[in-house]
Amino acid sequence: MTITQLKYVLAVAEHKNFTLAAEKCFVTQPTLSMQIQKIEEELSIQIFDRTKKPIQLTDIGLKIVNQAKNIVNEADRIQDIVEQQKGFIGGEFRLGIIPTIMPTLLPMFLNNFIKKYPKVKLIIEELNTDEIITRLNNGHLDAAIAATPLMEEKIKEIVLYFEPFVAYIPESHHHFQKEEIEISDLNLDEILLLQDGHCFRDGILNLCKNSPRSDKGHFQLESGSFETLIKLADEGLGTTLLPYLHTLDLKESDKLKLRHFKEPKPAREVSLIFPKNELKIQIIEALRITIAGVIKGAIVYQNVQIISSIHKK
Repeated sequence: MTITQLKYVLAVAEHKNFTLAAEKCFVTQPTLSMQIQKIEEELSIQIFDRTKKPIQLTDIGLKIVNQAKNIVNEADRIQDIVEQQKGFIGGEFRLGIIPTIMPTLLPMFLNNFIKKYPKVKLIIEELNTDEIITRLNNGHLDAAIAATPLMEEKIKEIVLYFEPFVAYIPESHHHFQKEEIEISDLNLDEILLLQDGHCFRDGILNLCKNSPRSDKGHFQLESGSFETLIKLADEGLGTTLLPYLHTLDLKESDKLKLRHFKEPKPAREVSLIFPKNELKIQIIEALRITIAGVIKGAIVYQNVQIISSIHKK
């Protein structure tokens, strides 16, 4: 069997369709089917149950696929070792970034990175944390930027920075007169939240764990946009919490409505995460250095309390 044949097996296992797998592998469907059949004949087993729709792995097929992932990864590692030895930093690199980090952090480092490392082809996707974990584990992302810790067995985390939570309080609210606020000031019934699936939302829920939602409000809204939450707060419909970097681009009139927490300030941990096999580690390190260079001037807070981004029931 060959590495190419194993890649075909992995493609069918992922897409559960021979035609789609062939398209993703840039070969004809008969070619892909024939190569997979050769492996099955060589091993005298069936990897796929073709009688089911969509196509399913057999019990032995599942074990073979798990081993094939390891073999393909290790084969890719050989090329990676050669590139590291040569000091080459280039090639395609797939990076995922969660939605509450993408719009603020990406413009800060992207231009610097592509100028310094012109041979790297960055493919960047905005994905939620669950999607990122899945894609890192199945080899469809090389790295990601997300709120941590995630406690994932196969994923390594390098902390980039700690980003404080900042309250946005309209003039009509009774806490507007305060210069600083405390966690005990938060009332979950008043806080406008991002929609489910955002780890920043989960961080707020964990922060407000001693202030459960009562369901007594006139409405409950969950949005995917900080801008929407800010506008609703300005209409007197509540308060919201923002990541610190998001507050830097607010209008000066809106910045007057920001209230920082007393120390230790609640904050999220933002990390560069990647599979523990450390493929393309030279590009990962280049990203880390570039981001560290731009972020150190933007976030100066040291005395922080890390709030978990993992949903806690």
